[in-house]
Amino acid sequence: MRNGAACAVRAREPCVVLLIDTANVVGSRPTGWWRDRATATRRLAERVRAATAASRLPEPVVMVLEGTARRGVEEGVADGVTVVHAPGDGDDTLASLAATADAPVVLVSADRGLRARVRGSGAEVVAPSWLLDRLGG
Repeated sequence: MRNGAACAVRAREPCVVLLIDTANVVGSRPTGWWRDRATATRRLAERVRAATAASRLPEPVVMVLEGTARRGVEEGVADGVTVVHAPGDGDDTLASLAATADAPVVLVSADRGLRARVRGSGAEVVAPSWLLDRLGG
């Protein structure tokens, strides 16, 4: 994952990659997300983009989507947020991105196995509540 350009324009604070386990964050609260994963994922992406634009989240932000949730948000970069569609299991994609990042990584996830995997590559881990608190509303 290359983010040098985004990091170069941020002189006030050290650059980190905020890596979001989207399925884990969506599933962290009983909002009825299981009835329509794609819509729940789209709503989370909209909130993340708004928070990024309002400087409540550090850039760069990367959201990894898996399964039917991929239908909710197109892959690519928009409003400071990169959306990655995992070809299979999202955890494998997240672990790979954390291991190959050219900047420190902060992973947002409550998944114990994934947390252990990314910590092995030096990533910091925060709970979904950390992110949701910054999104507001």
